[in-house]
Amino acid sequence: MVTSSMTPGIAGASRNGSGNGTGNGKSDEQASLLQQLITESQNDASQGFDTKSALEIARIINHEDAKVAAAVKKAIPEIAQVIDQVARSLRDGGRLIYIGAGSSGRIAALDASECPPTYSTAPGQVQYIMAGGPKALASAVEVNEDSEELGQRDIARRRPTRKDVVIGVSASGRTPYVVAAVAYARARGAFTAAVTCNHGTPLAEAANITVVAEVGPEVVSGSTRLKAGTAQKMVLNMITTGAMTRLGYVYENLMVNVHMQNSKLVERGIRILMGACDIDRPTAVETIKSAGRSVPVALVMLKAKVDKPEAVRRLAKSDGNVRLAIEDNILEL
Repeated sequence: MVTSSMTPGIAGASRNGSGNGTGNGKSDEQASLLQQLITESQNDASQGFDTKSALEIARIINHEDAKVAAAVKKAIPEIAQVIDQVARSLRDGGRLIYIGAGSSGRIAALDASECPPTYSTAPGQVQYIMAGGPKALASAVEVNEDSEELGQRDIARRRPTRKDVVIGVSASGRTPYVVAAVAYARARGAFTAAVTCNHGTPLAEAANITVVAEVGPEVVSGSTRLKAGTAQKMVLNMITTGAMTRLGYVYENLMVNVHMQNSKLVERGIRILMGACDIDRPTAVETIKSAGRSVPVALVMLKAKVDKPEAVRRLAKSDGNVRLAIEDNILEL
């Protein structure tokens, strides 16, 4: 679902409320909204769940998990749009900034933290903002989810601009912290996306585009770390993997931009070069050494039959796109 291009007002973007919601009217509104969310509904397949054997429990969860990929499949057109937008942003010096709370925030943090070792991205290129800060990754600080003010404050500290993509991740699609942060970023010109598991949510209204993976009720009602969490992880995997591949940080299906910081990754780099160039191990090791321990430089040297300075020049010209550097072409997105 693609949302309207109109920019919503920040104050009204999270109309579900802010703060702790202690007022009776606000509490009633929150309860009513929760009842309408499919992720909060009871799942008929897991009725009597607490009476089941371990084998039955595992089978029920597995049966429900099998629905996740189909739900994500329906959102592929929107995911593809986000992939291209992220690739353009990173190519032009912008950032991908995730923002989330609870399980959704932890999934976003995981995806962001794995980009540097996998694709050698700079630490600031793919970032995450977690409600409650880094301590909330290990310990629940769920009260921060209800604060629009904290959401706006935390994203404001990153100073989002037109170059950036800000993605709000929320299974419910109504977390005030996330909604307010996304609305703030959009008002500052950033391209904004929502990743959620419910249709027709405040987060969808706040963002430029929305990816909805409607996985249905959880086997434990409201426990969105289950199917919803799996769906969100799949979507974020697709976004960053797709964007990095479009940027040329993958050659064929090889992780050529791997950051060789430990013995496992060094070995992976050697094997990538051996496979891509059909060479023996000693040649791969020697080429990587002469390339300054850079797999992309080594790959361009071998494939294009050029020296290191020329390989470096070509990679700079192609914005790091390995295939285009081999062909001595320019990256266009």
